Amino acid sequence: MDFNDTQQEADFRQEARRWLEENAPKMADVKATDPIERAQAWQMMKYQAGWACLRWPKEYGGRGASAVESSIFSEEEGRVSVPVGAFTIGQGMAAPTMMQYASEEQKKQYLPRLASGEDIWCQLFSEPAGGSDLAALTTRSVRDGDDWVINGQKIWTSGAHYSDYGIMVTRSDPTVPKHKGLTYFFLDMKSAGIEIKPIKQISGDSNFNEVYFTDVRIPDSQRLGKVGEGWAVSMTTLMNERAAIAGGGPGLLSFEGAYALASELQIDDAPATQDRAVRNQLADWYCKESGLKYTFARTQSALSRGDTPGPENSIGKLVSAKKSQEIASFCIDLMEMVGASLSPEAGPYGGQFQNAYMGSPGGRIAGGSDEIMMNIIAERVLGLPQDIRVDKEVPFNEIPTGNK
Repeated sequence: MDFNDTQQEADFRQEARRWLEENAPKMADVKATDPIERAQAWQMMKYQAGWACLRWPKEYGGRGASAVESSIFSEEEGRVSVPVGAFTIGQGMAAPTMMQYASEEQKKQYLPRLASGEDIWCQLFSEPAGGSDLAALTTRSVRDGDDWVINGQKIWTSGAHYSDYGIMVTRSDPTVPKHKGLTYFFLDMKSAGIEIKPIKQISGDSNFNEVYFTDVRIPDSQRLGKVGEGWAVSMTTLMNERAAIAGGGPGLLSFEGAYALASELQIDDAPATQDRAVRNQLADWYCKESGLKYTFARTQSALSRGDTPGPENSIGKLVSAKKSQEIASFCIDLMEMVGASLSPEAGPYGGQFQNAYMGSPGGRIAGGSDEIMMNIIAERVLGLPQDIRVDKEVPFNEIPTGNK
């Protein structure tokens, strides 16, 4: 496979680069100080210029571009300083699920507002007692006429406190094995009965939350997929989630980010990039990112065929999450004593590497822990035997718990 740009792709890259160079600096003039408002302002700027959600059909707010063109724009956008993280879940995980399972009317109603940045979506999957086992969830959904009544709790929900909508999976039938009795919905996060409690992180931020549901009513029209087949819908979300976070492209916690910092610092009165140990480490990350790039090409090929991303994205997620943590740790060590300070004025890059270091361990849990990723790779990529599961055919309500 030739990974070099074709002439058409090279022209597209230049067009994208010119637009970004002309418009990214305009973010400095945006009056909003809230990071979410700034992210929405940048998303609207892209949307109005035809650069938002490039692969999406035009009727859903996109451009109908190819998967390769979308990847090219993401690469170029990663090289400029703009706020984009608020939309990773909505555009990278919720939207592909909606496109596959929502009605045409719903797609036209919700997706353009997601593409423009007017709405933000979150993902309500993890639960306190479930650990890394999503299928162990206990949040109940009970049919009541044309509605479903939801009771339970979700946790680690990124962005729930500023999201407009959410996607969630619930247990609608506890009398069947745990993977079978699940049903999937999308809902308005302002619905009566929803209580959101931000969780304080070690960095001082509160990016994720506990979310409580007390008799929350969701119309059956907002069910995605068939009753009891929520696990299959969830797999669509999770495969796209790992694709969304496994690209390994430019950014702060990348080879380019680490190289840029090392180029500014000195070791023994010489640029840090001339130190043998530093060069060794940078070379290792360069090789890993090359591997991620070519692995991610499989995803691009699948997307270009209209397929759902496959289990190979677990490779990218496993490698990129660990690499990000390594880079954050290495870079604050490279800053020596300044690296111990979170003050934006204390050192280079305004404390970004320090904050990234605080958050990087979470990247090895969010979207599936390292152990889950290794199991997926072993079973679905390498074809190795599955782990022994003693609860495989046991009805969920008969699975022993710690209280029995």
